[in-house]
Amino acid sequence: MSDSRATFQADFDRIALLPEPAWDHNGHYHNFLLRQLRPGERALDVGCGTGAFSRRLAERFDSVLGLDLSPQMIRLARERSRAYPNIEFRIADVLAEALPGAHFDAIVSIATLHHLPLPEILPRLAHTLKPGGTLAVLDLFETVTLGEILAGALAMPASALLGLLHNRRLRASAEARAAWDEHGQHERYLTVTQVRETCRELLPGAQVRHHLFWRYSLVWTRPG
Repeated sequence: MSDSRATFQADFDRIALLPEPAWDHNGHYHNFLLRQLRPGERALDVGCGTGAFSRRLAERFDSVLGLDLSPQMIRLARERSRAYPNIEFRIADVLAEALPGAHFDAIVSIATLHHLPLPEILPRLAHTLKPGGTLAVLDLFETVTLGEILAGALAMPASALLGLLHNRRLRASAEARAAWDEHGQHERYLTVTQVRETCRELLPGAQVRHHLFWRYSLVWTRPG
């Protein structure tokens, strides 16, 4: 494992042990992601964390495979998903995992692809997706345009209000902030323009959209 991958694993082993909030920026878009997918046989959750979205997928797909680099995340995912026998969780680096061709009806990745080289991971995911299957990604991007800066300014009070309503607090605990701040030192984001340019080359027809809370979505259906 490379030094950067080992660092990410250590970061998320630490983050896994934090109390899970009732609401966060990624969970806010779970329903949006589900609307992009048709129920089917097999789904893949890349960077599944503690399995919250895998459990949503398990209600729509016959089997779900959740992959994550963090052993602590996978341990908790298994503990919290005992009522879902159709989910398999696996400690794995998706760049090294053997993924069968044309196998999954749906692939989802939430806040994970910015840790990976996009030109390398997108063809791997496209290869393991069935013709007619859908890839749905939610991830973070680097804010560069005036519109993105203004949207970020609007997102801050909205985030505080929703956090107060759902989590009963305006901000995360000091422990959680420290863990995420340390992880943030290792983060590197692409701009939405860079994501679109990569998709134009590798996933023609992919829809890339801005969203509130510093997120973008990428939705692509494999032809055929």
